[in-house]
This record gives sequence, C-alpha cells and structure tokens, in this order.
Amino acid sequence: MSGDKAEKLPRKQYEKELLRLQTELVRLQEWVRATGARLVVIFEGRDAAGKGGTIKRVTEHLNPRVARITALPKPTERERTQWYFQRYVEHLPAAGEIVLFDRSWYNRAGVEHVMGFCTREEYQLFLRQCPIFERMLVEDGILLRKYWFSVSDEEQQERFRRRLDDPLRRWKLSPMDLESITRWEDYSRAKDEMLVHTDVSEAPWYVVESDDKRRARLNMIAHLLGSVPYQDVPPPVLELPERPDSTGYRRPPRELQNYVPDHAANL
Repeated sequence: MSGDKAEKLPRKQYEKELLRLQTELVRLQEWVRATGARLVVIFEGRDAAGKGGTIKRVTEHLNPRVARITALPKPTERERTQWYFQRYVEHLPAAGEIVLFDRSWYNRAGVEHVMGFCTREEYQLFLRQCPIFERMLVEDGILLRKYWFSVSDEEQQERFRRRLDDPLRRWKLSPMDLESITRWEDYSRAKDEMLVHTDVSEAPWYVVESDDKRRARLNMIAHLLGSVPYQDVPPPVLELPERPDSTGYRRPPRELQNYVPDHAANL
C-alpha cells in the first residue's frame, strides 16, 4: 500500500453503489451472451487479499450458465506431465461465456516458485511463455483482464487472526497460508518479477488496493465495466400467461411424501 490509508467506505454508501454496479454487470452479461463475446477475468494476489469476496460480489446476480468461477485444485500426477498451460485451456470460455479465475496459471509465478513446487527451469520457461500465451488469447478475440489484489502485511495478519477465530471462515486458512507470513518478502519479490515479465500491453496487470475490502470491490468492478465496450441489449418481451382452468388434478395425500421437518417453527 502506498500513501495514507483512506477511511473505510461507509456500508450504506458501499451497498448502494454495489447494487448499481451489479446491475451493470447483468447488462454486461447479456451483451456477452448476445454478441458471443468471450471474457476472462483473472484474480490474483496475496492470501486474504479479498479476491474471493470480490468474485462473490461479481457473480452474485449473474447466470452461472454464462459466468462461471474456475478454481483449480493442485495438479494430478498426469497433469504434472502436461504442458503447463494445458489444463487451464479447457476452462477458457466459449462464445457467450465469462470465466473468472480464482487464481490461475500465475500459480507458477507465485506459490509454486516461492515454495519450491517447480524447478527454476520451469519457472523461467513460464515467464517466457506466459506473455506469448496471453497474446494468443487476445489475438483470438478473448477479452482478458488481470487484477492483482494488494494488501498490506498488517492487514493480512489481522485478517488471518479473524479467520482463526471465526468457525465459518477457518476453512479458508491452510498451513500454506500461514507459511506465507514468514515468506512475505519472498512473495513480494516473486510478484515484482512476475509483473516485469507479464505486464504486457496486450494483457496488462491492474493493481487493486484492497486494505478496504469495500473500496476494492467497487473499484475492481467499476474498472472491469469501464474496460469492456458493452452495450445495452434489449431484453425479450415477456408476458405472464393466464393459468388454465383446472382439469381435475388432485395432489396426493401429504402422508405419502416425506416432508422436511419445520425446524423454523422451533426458533
């Protein structure tokens, strides 16, 4: 983070603007579907930088058949023998689709490199091939947007503490996340080197300051919307039909079916 921290954005102001932006995201979705566009959005950054929460707000009102999230697990033994980018290619969008990568092929430039999960040669090969790979995607007509979520070490530490104390979010913490605390400078150097090699004009990186999660979400969504030349697509005219007259259908007796107990009645 650079400069003084801005004040936390008030919740009421945040929610009002978020709703407006989410309405625009629906319009973007309809444009993608109608025109056959292909949109890829990459979310990268440090652990607890706010990527997941932002993705959730982006997709909250979108059609999962159009906009899908891809978060790949660690590669299988077979996938380890493939060309590195191979397993990501099958998740790229077809016409009329949006794919949001919750971490992406940049794993190799970050955690794999820092933690020693790839060789120095594999890492250097990635840095050479990645710009070529992304230029190919853009040349083929894919709209590629890359966001790096930047969080200060103090804020990351505080978020880790809150996750440890919250049973609903403790699953977000892994031994790998905790080890990243002791490797802060290693990850910083890896990020810097990654940006030097992969921040190319055809596929630039956009850094999202994320110590204030609300500001980060609004800023990222607003930037995405402003970077895509979408237009309004007139919705189809729909009319609710009249319900036809009954033809004598009767529901079976309730005792013949298994109903979920009314847990709410005991609250």
